[in-house]
Amino acid sequence: MPTSPLRLVEVTLREIELPLKERFVISSGWMENRRILLLELRDESGLTAWSECVCGDLPNYSPETVDTAWLALRRWLLPRILGREIEGPGVVKALLDDGVQGHPMAKAAIEMGMWGLAAEAAGVSLSRLVGGTRERVPTGISIGLQASRAELVAKARQAVDEGYRKVKLKISPEKDIEYVAAVREALGPRMPLAVDANAAYTLEASDHLARLDAFDLIMIEQPLAAGDLVRHARLQERLDTPLCLDESIVDPATCEDMLALGSGRIVNIKPGRVGGFRSARRIHDISRDAGVPVWCGGMLESGIGRAYNVALASMPNFELPGDLSPSARYWTRDIVTPEWTMSADGFVTVPRDRPGLGVEVDTERVEALTRRSETFAAAAPGIPS
Repeated sequence: MPTSPLRLVEVTLREIELPLKERFVISSGWMENRRILLLELRDESGLTAWSECVCGDLPNYSPETVDTAWLALRRWLLPRILGREIEGPGVVKALLDDGVQGHPMAKAAIEMGMWGLAAEAAGVSLSRLVGGTRERVPTGISIGLQASRAELVAKARQAVDEGYRKVKLKISPEKDIEYVAAVREALGPRMPLAVDANAAYTLEASDHLARLDAFDLIMIEQPLAAGDLVRHARLQERLDTPLCLDESIVDPATCEDMLALGSGRIVNIKPGRVGGFRSARRIHDISRDAGVPVWCGGMLESGIGRAYNVALASMPNFELPGDLSPSARYWTRDIVTPEWTMSADGFVTVPRDRPGLGVEVDTERVEALTRRSETFAAAAPGIPS
C-alpha cells in the first residue's frame, strides 16, 4: 500500500516501569518489573504515533538493553531521520543501517514507529498497511519456569481453561523431560504443546533432547546458542520434533541460512528482534515461499508493542498461534485503551477498521510511570543542526 512522504519533527523517549503480575522466569534469568522504552513520534502535520523498544534490562536475551538502546537512539539513530523527508516507512531501515552496525532493537523502535505514523497519516489500520489479511489471530501462552511440576501443570491447565490455542513451556536442563511429561499427561494428546529453551543446551545434549520426541510437541524452540546454525542443523537431523529458531533469526539472511542448512522447520518472527517490519515481512515471505510456517513471539511488551505484533501476525503465513497474550496476562493495568483481550476460543481481534495502532495510549498513566524522558526536535528549516 503506497504512503505519502513523512517528515519526523520530534521524538520523545520515555522509560517507564510496569510491574508484572508475577515473576517471569526463563533459563537465562527472571523479571518482576519490566523496564520499557517508549517512543512518541510526531510529524510536521502534528500527527503522533507511539512505538516500543523491546530490549530488556539485562543483556541475557540479546546484547541490547534499555540503556544501550537509549544511547544509540539519542546519539546515532534519531539524528539520521529527524527533519528529513522520508518517502515511506519501507526506506527507514536502510537510513538507519547506513554507517551504524547492530542495534536492531533500537532501530526497530524507530522503524516500526514510522509504520505506525504512516498508518495514521493514511487513515488506515497498521494491519492493512503491512499486508495483514486476518480479522483475528490465534493466541498461545508462554509459561515461565516453575518451582515444581505441580505448579506448572496447574498453570497449563488454567491456560487451557482460558482458551489459549497453544501452550508453550519454558525449559532448562534442570526442568525439562519430567516437567513436559507431567503437562502432556495432564492436558492429553490433542492440546498443542511446545517448549522453549532460550539457548540453554549444547549439542552434547542431543540424546537427552531426543526424549522430547515422545510428547508430540509442535516444536522445540531455540535449544542451542543463537549463532549456532550448524549445530542446530545437526540436532534437527537427530530429532523428529521440529526445531523453531528465535534468537538465531536476526535478519532475512539468517532465515535463508537456516533453510539452506536445515537448522529448523519453523521460524519465530519478533519484529523488534529483526530490526523492524521491513525485515519481518521479508522473513515472512522467505519462509512462506519455502513452505515453512512462522509465528509471532512476544517480549513482554506493553499494549503498544502488542499492537505492532498483532498487526504483523495478521499476515497470511502466521499459521501457528503467537505469544499474543491479552493485557491481563501480564499487567494489572496496561497503558493502552482498550486493553488487549482474548476471546473464549483463544483469538485476539485485529483492529483493522481503526487507523494506526487500533488502540489509544493512556498518556496520563504513561506520565505517572515515567522514570526519565528526553525530547529531540528537528532543526528549524535553514538552521544547521
